[in-house]
Amino acid sequence: MLPTNEQGQKCIYLCQSLTNTYQLIYLVRLDERDGQLLILAGNDIQILINRNGDWEFLT
Repeated sequence: MLPTNEQGQKCIYLCQSLTNTYQLIYLVRLDERDGQLLILAGNDIQILINRNGDWEFLT
């Protein structure tokens, strides 16, 4: 399974925003069960990107 175009564009945007604030990105992972992208960064930053490009912070 590959990420959608919307996911890919949003992932690059969010990763650039994170590195602009000097946050380390530890992991970018596509969950093949549901097709969602997960970004782990900085101190406890977890971002989930849905197939349609919408994203949210996880707690």
